[in-house]
Amino acid sequence: MSEPRKYMAVEKVATGISSFDIIAKGGLPRNRTTLISGTAGSGKTIFAVQFLAAGIEAGFPGVFITFEESAADIRRNMLSFGWDLEKWEAEGKLAFVDASPDPTIETTEAGSFDLGALMARVAYAVRKVKAARVAVDSLGAVFSQFSDQSIVRSELFRIASALKALDVTAVLTAERTEDYGPIARFGVEEFIADNVMILRNVLEDESRRRTIEILKFRGCDHQKGEYPFTIVPQGGVIVIPLSAMSLSMKSSSVRISSGNKELDDMCGGGLFRDSVTLVSGATGTGKTLTVSQFLQGGAENGERCLLLAFEESRDQLVRNATGWGFDFQKMEKDGLLRVVCDYPDVSGLEDWLVIIQAAIKDFKPQRVALDSLSALEHVGTAKAFREFVIGLTSYIKHEEITGLFTSTTASLMGGDSITETHISTLTDSIILLRYVEMFGEMKRGLTVLKMRGSAHDKAIREFTIDKGGMRMGQPFRNVTGILAGSPVHLSPSDLERVWSQVGDEPRGS
Repeated sequence: MSEPRKYMAVEKVATGISSFDIIAKGGLPRNRTTLISGTAGSGKTIFAVQFLAAGIEAGFPGVFITFEESAADIRRNMLSFGWDLEKWEAEGKLAFVDASPDPTIETTEAGSFDLGALMARVAYAVRKVKAARVAVDSLGAVFSQFSDQSIVRSELFRIASALKALDVTAVLTAERTEDYGPIARFGVEEFIADNVMILRNVLEDESRRRTIEILKFRGCDHQKGEYPFTIVPQGGVIVIPLSAMSLSMKSSSVRISSGNKELDDMCGGGLFRDSVTLVSGATGTGKTLTVSQFLQGGAENGERCLLLAFEESRDQLVRNATGWGFDFQKMEKDGLLRVVCDYPDVSGLEDWLVIIQAAIKDFKPQRVALDSLSALEHVGTAKAFREFVIGLTSYIKHEEITGLFTSTTASLMGGDSITETHISTLTDSIILLRYVEMFGEMKRGLTVLKMRGSAHDKAIREFTIDKGGMRMGQPFRNVTGILAGSPVHLSPSDLERVWSQVGDEPRGS
């Protein structure tokens, strides 16, 4: 009896495109064609060029076949991403096959069109540079140039077969008219490729949001669903595989100071080193002060601190910190503080995540403070905002950085929601700041609502703000309903009745 036949798994080629290989579970299937379909502005050409550029940088030459933009335009446009195509051509690492129409010559068709001559040029270019990767941009341009659609369809199958015979891994781009419509414009493009990917550039609440989806990888696995991505200068396509992230963050029992000893005591000894704390409260309750204390506490221990500010300018932050006795300018001069501040609307949430990650990689802080999440909340949709928070908290924890985020509640006195977008479950600790009205005077209260992995003070303590920062006072003992936003003052008899119902003695007022 003969042995059972063994089948080899499909080999994948790492594209080198940031984070794409995570959702592709290793990259594109080797020696196969992948169709990249998308609407105008979704990033098809950039992805195709970056696929070649990443390959060249890894030692794998490539060939770019263009039916649309001229080779000269592509060379010029891609310089902004740091890809010097002309230099690679001179070094024999890249070859162009330019089949784009000449705008100065009027095209007149006579008879059927045959792509045989073009494929001969492609084969020559592949052999010349010993190419391992080929990009074709775009198939739709072939259809638009020639009227005999049936001939072109058959020739496209010939292109796919010829590319396989050349032993190259290829990507082919195609246009689609709708982000959630037919895969490609002419309804045949997806059938000539082994694999299909879709790029989208959807308009959501007056903002554009790009996503990528691997629709099929013939014979091999991949992550399912849409994943946000962005396109940045000197970087190109950066995929943000949020739902592909694993819960593998490290967890430390090391405590660090919040910058306020009384608050540290309320937290059970301070904040955990690789945790994210959310400080939630209405405007003016002391959120930015809490951030300033957190940064000062880090500087006193010689830790580098990164402040991401989206509500106040750098000068305002420095002035406020000075009023509380914190010298941000000295911290910056000593290399212990870096401030990144801008209007949140200047970039999308995916761009901000990339920008923040780049700032963390460059500065290598031990502490990161973001003031505030609420300012970023309206930049994109609720889903995009939640994905942003997941991505940022996950990244901070993986880097073993202590994070402190602030969020502004809509209600002045409190309410039933800590944050409007219900992101509080993504953080390890929650500190609530609240206004408390007492006999015609507004007071401030603080409580530690949650502290994962640690016991903490359950009391709501009064605090004041002066030139020394936050001064913690005594717990509110004769007021109930503070967190709900409807404080009620209890008389001594009310207190006795309440404590008798819970089986305890009155603790005084």
